[in-house]
Amino acid sequence: MEVEVKFRVYEGLKEKIESIAKFVKEVREEDYYLIHPCRDLRDEALRIRRSDGVYLTYKGPRVDRETKTREEIEVEVSDFEGLMSIFKKLGFEVFARVSKVRRIYRLRDFKICIDKVDGLGEFVEIEVKDGEKDEVLRFAKSLGLVNSITLSYLEMLRVSQ
Repeated sequence: MEVEVKFRVYEGLKEKIESIAKFVKEVREEDYYLIHPCRDLRDEALRIRRSDGVYLTYKGPRVDRETKTREEIEVEVSDFEGLMSIFKKLGFEVFARVSKVRRIYRLRDFKICIDKVDGLGEFVEIEVKDGEKDEVLRFAKSLGLVNSITLSYLEMLRVSQ
């Protein structure tokens, strides 16, 4: 289970994160969200991510209202075009795309991402695999982050259109 919270970036937050966490890398991510005519994925997501690799991700329904906690299954694949062809032959279609530049940091079990999302602006996501919601919220609060955003970038883009 992945526990994740998201907030808007405030002035000085990047510097605070850089002073306490280890920078891992910066990547450009292109996320392609798939739908199928025979399956309603309204509270789930099927995504192909193209970044420094190609990743197929299933995200299950959310389990609470304060965070974006949900089951996540992700596999790395080697062929983006081949994977897209398979899904198209099975009746899936790309219905949305989200593009961002992501700076990734690590601190203990926390993965901290500062995202610059095309069309939305800058956000910070804090996540931990198999962690506790309260642990993530306490850490976020220690950074001065309150009032988490529970919408995904995809949902935020659809609302802003």
